[in-house]
Amino acid sequence: MSLPSKALLSLPENIPLQDERPFQALQFTSPLTGPRLIITAAVHGNETCGTFAIKRLVQQLEEGEIKLLCGVLTVVPVTNPKAYRLQRRAGDRNLNRRLAPTKNPEQYEDHLANWLCPLLAEHDGLLDLHSFQSGDRAFALFGPSNNAKPLEPFSQAETEEALVQRLGCNRFVYGWLDTYAKGIARRIQEVNAGRFNAGHVDIDTGYGVGTTEYMRANGGWAITLECGQHDDVNGREVAYQAIINTLVHTGLIKGNPPAAATNFEVLGLYDVFDRFDINDQFSQPWKSFDSLKKGTLIGTRADGTALHAEQDCFIVFPNIKSQPGQEWFYLARAGGRLGR
Repeated sequence: MSLPSKALLSLPENIPLQDERPFQALQFTSPLTGPRLIITAAVHGNETCGTFAIKRLVQQLEEGEIKLLCGVLTVVPVTNPKAYRLQRRAGDRNLNRRLAPTKNPEQYEDHLANWLCPLLAEHDGLLDLHSFQSGDRAFALFGPSNNAKPLEPFSQAETEEALVQRLGCNRFVYGWLDTYAKGIARRIQEVNAGRFNAGHVDIDTGYGVGTTEYMRANGGWAITLECGQHDDVNGREVAYQAIINTLVHTGLIKGNPPAAATNFEVLGLYDVFDRFDINDQFSQPWKSFDSLKKGTLIGTRADGTALHAEQDCFIVFPNIKSQPGQEWFYLARAGGRLGR
């Protein structure tokens, strides 16, 4: 699967909706009943390792090299066609935030969500393939413990925890939506204090809902795999192996059952900090999962306020391109799930 052609790249940023590449899902259905799995890639248009991996799988299925034993497999090689065409994270906005159908779509991703959300809801499980800006190796994100809380009620933690250990990586992260909600509460305080205009920042906890959160809200299980850095071609193999492991583990294809990861690490997100000013600066070029000792200087605000680690922890998703009023970095601590 090649990247967008030069002809496509020559198109202007905004073209009529009907001229964009159509939304596309490929579906393989066995005569025998079984799990309904959906695999998505390029939710963010510059994260294409999963696109290559899905195209490889599709060819093998079409040629009979891999056979579907039961159930339904749906693959979406390019989930966000506009962002993919532009070779960037988003078309009009981040598809993986505030993901929900809308009666009055305005932005490109609103129209896309109206197609994608019902498709997700038709399935039992989701493997969502991504890549990252900075970091040293692949990692997977899984959901909350089983609970009946209003934020993210869930009843399939055991399913996710079993699969996440069999994707082929050994770093696992949880706690996304709880931490995001904490960040929104802090952001609302900043709005009330006059730092931000409420119309210019997102203060709805629903903004933290992406593909996996939407899937869980509709009764399914969901895993996000960050396969490697955006430009690392090795991420394609990571994505492909995770797909095969998932298909075998769920019983959709034959194969040796993938072994559970050993010597793995589990990190729980617990806090997030917004950027207040474009002149807020990190103390050094942090990468995701860099370890921080208590007291380490993380960054300095434009007004001189220093941000230090309040405990031994890890920095996650540090974003030097973050805009004021958006997430700047997350913090995580070790342990807490998967028996640790």
